[in-house]
Amino acid sequence: MSRRFTVELELPDDLASVLRNEDVVGKAKEAFVMELLREHRVSQGKAAEILGIPRHDLFPLMGKYQVAVVDLSPDELQDELRKPFPQQGN
Repeated sequence: MSRRFTVELELPDDLASVLRNEDVVGKAKEAFVMELLREHRVSQGKAAEILGIPRHDLFPLMGKYQVAVVDLSPDELQDELRKPFPQQGN
């Protein structure tokens, strides 16, 4: 189930005229979802789903919005680095 929200933006005329051929709604949605991702309010998979893109296409967007692809605390990173790598082909 999903809910629809309507957001209204007021922009100066000079900016609106520059943006006339761009997808302002799409850009606003993209920026909002990236902020939710930054705040850990949605997962990467959910962010990709909301934006209607494959998860691997999310990573360049995350870079564009400076959202960390791997976002671990120093302790979590140390724990991950201590784990043994799985053996393949044995």
